[in-house]
Amino acid sequence: MKLSEWKERVTTAEFVKKIRPLYAEKAGANAARYGALLKLYEETFREEDEISLFSAPGRTEIGGNHTDHEHGRVLAASVDLDTIAAVSLTKDNRIQVLSEGYPMCEIDLEDMAIRESEFNTTAALIRGVAAKFVSMGCKVRGFRAVVSSTVLPGSGLSSSAAFEVLIGTIINHLFFEDKADAVKIAQIGQYAENYYFGKPSGLMDQMASSVGNLITIDFRDPENPVVKKLNMDFEKTGLKLCIINCWASHADLTGEYAAVPVEEQKVAGHFGKKVLREVDKKDFFSALPELRREYGDRAVLRCIHFYGDNDRVPQQVEALETGDIDRFLALVKESGRSSWMYLQNIVPTGANEHQEMAVALALCDELLKGQGAYRVHGGGFAGTCQAFVPEDRIEAFTANMNQLLGAGSCHVLNIRPVGGTVVG
Repeated sequence: MKLSEWKERVTTAEFVKKIRPLYAEKAGANAARYGALLKLYEETFREEDEISLFSAPGRTEIGGNHTDHEHGRVLAASVDLDTIAAVSLTKDNRIQVLSEGYPMCEIDLEDMAIRESEFNTTAALIRGVAAKFVSMGCKVRGFRAVVSSTVLPGSGLSSSAAFEVLIGTIINHLFFEDKADAVKIAQIGQYAENYYFGKPSGLMDQMASSVGNLITIDFRDPENPVVKKLNMDFEKTGLKLCIINCWASHADLTGEYAAVPVEEQKVAGHFGKKVLREVDKKDFFSALPELRREYGDRAVLRCIHFYGDNDRVPQQVEALETGDIDRFLALVKESGRSSWMYLQNIVPTGANEHQEMAVALALCDELLKGQGAYRVHGGGFAGTCQAFVPEDRIEAFTANMNQLLGAGSCHVLNIRPVGGTVVG
């Protein structure tokens, strides 16, 4: 469809209805986003091109806090904050991508080599995704795109994975006849991030963005993770998912994050294993006195958290699939308590005056008054916490949280049933 035709179509009720599965009650506002995206395309390239529209969602971790690096289980979901693109084919051999608010990024498809000078850049992700498709026999050609995102960097919803899945979905559709399934697109995104971007990430983020809806992943064999999509409609639970920004900086916290797998894997090494998933829980507890003396109590407590949260993930899956929402919420609360008490990823070591994450969680406790559930979200120490709020309390919860922590603190999300997709 031509650019001018798309500009007219995104203003129609028909288009709002088409994108409702992606955005639920926010479909109208997001239709306006697509209109703004097309305007940006027109201003950038000034051509009446044939346009295709694409979307890839952010993700949220629901179960399995810090379990993936020990080859454990996770429960994750795509959300209705996403990265969208307006794309057209070109006759040259270049990919040009303009992300809103950033300079134009361009790569030459004649050069697919890894460049250390591109580590931690958008160009690295684009080149890496394209290179992997080329290695699979895909004849990637030139295209240009403008991109806009509501998955803000640092939000804990994985903006990089959404971008990787977006580029993968574009190339798969335009040049590969949609032959790569959602799992393969996620693996391609991980490859680009690991080797071209220079970040040794796991697969959870890309998988949740690409597959969509609620998924559970077992990383026992990280080269061949077992992925299962839960066939359920989360809207029917009567709960709203909230992400609360605690307004704490991630700066200087690398050591805190790194210490978690380091300590757990030292304990695993005691048994001649690389990760905790390979150590039998009974063997761990039998050796507890020796482990405490050798590695310290915090390392032992963090291992206890791993075993507990890894076991909770399949219980959460069963509760959701059978409609036992009270059980699901109880398990979320258990996970949250375990993260605070055992994993200890709420307050940075030695922090007294600044304990922003703890305050945000305490406010969740006060405002929910025993209803719903809440827990740390993702890495912890800073960033965001997560709350499941009954629908009849969501308005008051959001207003109070924004008043107490600051405007824009509380974001109400929907679990999106669709992953990376062609919008039209």
